[in-house]
Amino acid sequence: MKIVISSGHGKYIRGASGIIDEVDEARRVVEAVAERFRGLNVDTVTYHDDVSTTQSENLERIVDFHNAQGPHDLDISVHFNAYTETASPMGVEVLYISQATLADNLSATIAAVSGLIDRGPKSRDDLYFLNNTNGAAVLIETCFVDSSADVKLYEAYFDRICSAIAGIVSGGQRPERPQVLLSVDGPCSWFGGPEDTGVSPAEGLAFFYEYDDAPHLFLEDQPPGTSGLARRLDPARPYVACRWDYDVTPKTMLADPHQLAVVRANGRESMAWPADWGPHEDTGRVADLSPGLMGRLGLTTDDKVEVIYPRRFKNA
Repeated sequence: MKIVISSGHGKYIRGASGIIDEVDEARRVVEAVAERFRGLNVDTVTYHDDVSTTQSENLERIVDFHNAQGPHDLDISVHFNAYTETASPMGVEVLYISQATLADNLSATIAAVSGLIDRGPKSRDDLYFLNNTNGAAVLIETCFVDSSADVKLYEAYFDRICSAIAGIVSGGQRPERPQVLLSVDGPCSWFGGPEDTGVSPAEGLAFFYEYDDAPHLFLEDQPPGTSGLARRLDPARPYVACRWDYDVTPKTMLADPHQLAVVRANGRESMAWPADWGPHEDTGRVADLSPGLMGRLGLTTDDKVEVIYPRRFKNA
């Protein structure tokens, strides 16, 4: 797999400026994501425009660089949004022409790991980058530079955001695990978080043993009156429990944040991290989902759902 990723705008063609600066932060994100790609053995090329002095030159130079990199799987442009100075949260969105599923999952997962509002995928046919790169492309609007709420979350969860981008794009394309290892469909329910009184306050999880094993899944603080990780799961995060066969999907694999499942229902789909083993066969259900994921997919208890693990992205 080969990815070409660049920062929007340039050294002399500045983008949005607010509490943080778009060009500076886009470059920071690009390099952090590229480092994670390379750690996953993904061939990665980065670019930042330090030359252009006009907007048209800047756009052409960035696209020309992407198109000059030979065959590759995906072009990514990293940007930051702006509207008006506000303390209100604004959120993340991912723009696309042909990559609707990838854009949806990138936006949803960045939101899930950071707490940013998920503005979702946006189809745009008026952007030079998306119109003129030769292959598949997405443009990430990471957050709003003039929203103090967004900036606080972005700065607090920078590492999670960058890991989410790398994991969503690269996860599932590693050749050593090409096949679907679990595919189930049937009724579902929800579990986890401070409001889940169906588990004891001290109940743990099947393959995570402490907060640092999977900080992307948990609330920062242990809910009062509890000590177990089941109640500490962040109900807004997209996670799933199935009756995994550990001989087929070992606990170490399930705990890998780059190996996600896809959960489908009501004509929608979302990525989700495995979080636990369950539900018990006596329930007649095939999966338990986070409350946030239930809401995202428009589900209520005992509605039908499909879970496939691991999820493999196709960039077409």
